[in-house]
Amino acid sequence: MKKILSPSDLTDEIAVVVGTRPGIIKFSPVIQVLQKVGHRFFIIHTGQHYSYNMDRTFFEDLDLPAPRFYNEGVSKETYHGAQTALMITGVEEALLEAKPGIVIVGGDANTNLAAAIATRKLGIKLAHMEAGLRSHDWSMPEEHNRVMIDHISELLFTPTAETRKNLEEEHVKGEIYVVGNSIVDAVIRNKEIAEAKSTILSQLFLKSRGYALLTVHREENLDNDETLEKIVGSIEAVSRHFGDLPLIFPIHPRTEKHLRHKRYYEKMASIPNLQIIPPMGYIDFLKLLRHCEIVLTDSGGIQEEACELRVPCVTLRENTERPETTAVGANMVAGTTPEHVVRAVKEMLQRPTTWENPIGDGKTSQRIVEKLIENL
Repeated sequence: MKKILSPSDLTDEIAVVVGTRPGIIKFSPVIQVLQKVGHRFFIIHTGQHYSYNMDRTFFEDLDLPAPRFYNEGVSKETYHGAQTALMITGVEEALLEAKPGIVIVGGDANTNLAAAIATRKLGIKLAHMEAGLRSHDWSMPEEHNRVMIDHISELLFTPTAETRKNLEEEHVKGEIYVVGNSIVDAVIRNKEIAEAKSTILSQLFLKSRGYALLTVHREENLDNDETLEKIVGSIEAVSRHFGDLPLIFPIHPRTEKHLRHKRYYEKMASIPNLQIIPPMGYIDFLKLLRHCEIVLTDSGGIQEEACELRVPCVTLRENTERPETTAVGANMVAGTTPEHVVRAVKEMLQRPTTWENPIGDGKTSQRIVEKLIENL
């Protein structure tokens, strides 16, 4: 039995690997371009996100084909190592059966590292979409993943000249292509669909520009008791200082679990003007984001989406791997200390939303597909 596949073993199919909500969204326009040009491809789902609201509803919202391969059992694991190991095994089995010519991963989740390792070990060509992002914070699991994936990829699709520079300084071995970020393609393609189909504003009795939006899910924010306490304090402070602005909080399942375990959930639920709601599909969330006055988040993808939608963003972290958004004035990295967060919200609410998006022009997916086919 072969442990490494040779070029003669491989087909001309392209394998697209997803496993998280952001990954599904970012790959949706790439998948749609592959469908449009008629090139053979299939989807591998690693199983990292598994609930209906965090996964399947995104396939439905975005009208995407079902994965050919789905990895079972990953959701039962708590630790990075066990979760990643199961995903490596599942992706390896899928690749051995299908034998694609290229595998493309996108982003910095464990899903992408697992698929990248399986691909590399089998000798299949590996492409990394969203390559070159760096927070320069080695305590972040996502930073480890980004660096490792970039250094074992043959094709590196990077969003900007700055992210290309990061890769050049690290002397990566693969070919680097500056293509933009596909999340911009997704927003451009889907914002009017969301406008027409979603009734989320009326469901929540909200008016356009009459509320703020909050998301929190990053491991470095949830797992550190001191940081989580500061975030809860920051949300309380924002509620006090901006009492006429309701704060809508679609809660990630992992976030709710941590808040309940550390007995912060009841405190959060009692904050005036804070409305905790279940996680939602992409179309509803996109409309909610498009119409909010400001978004407070620790998500990298939401920083990018808000930039495209010209919604002021305050990042609840000490750093960002999307510095281009701060450079154009669309985003401010506030940390998690209450006074800093309040100051950032106040400043961002006063800024004009006239910036130009530096991370994409809506043609990223076309560029990526062209390069994938060219390199088969």
